[in-house]
Amino acid sequence: MVYYSKTAQNDLIEIFWGLLTWDKHPLEYDHVSGYLDDLYNICNKLDQLIYHPKTKLQLHKQFGDAVYRYRRNKNTTWYIIYDYDESNNIVYIKHIMPNHTSSE
Repeated sequence: MVYYSKTAQNDLIEIFWGLLTWDKHPLEYDHVSGYLDDLYNICNKLDQLIYHPKTKLQLHKQFGDAVYRYRRNKNTTWYIIYDYDESNNIVYIKHIMPNHTSSE
C-alpha cells in the first residue's frame, strides 16, 4: 500500500500547475494530465519493489530513507523520496522533487 504525505500531495499539485503554466514550453492539459498519471503510476508501484535504494544526497535524507529515481526524459529525473516498513508492504511518500532542485 502506498500513502502520500501532505507535502507529496502538494508536490503533485505544484508539478501539475507548473507544467501547465510553464513559460519556457507550455503544455496542453491532456499532455500534463498524462504526465502526472505516469508519475502517479510509478509512485503507486513503489510498494512492489524488492529493493529500496537509500537516499544519498543530504537534501533527500531530510525527507526519507529511500529514493526512487524516475527518469522522465533526458533532461528530467524525478526523485520520489519515501519511507517503507520492514516487510515492504507500506510505502509512505514524503516528497517528490526534480533533478533541477537536487544536485548530485
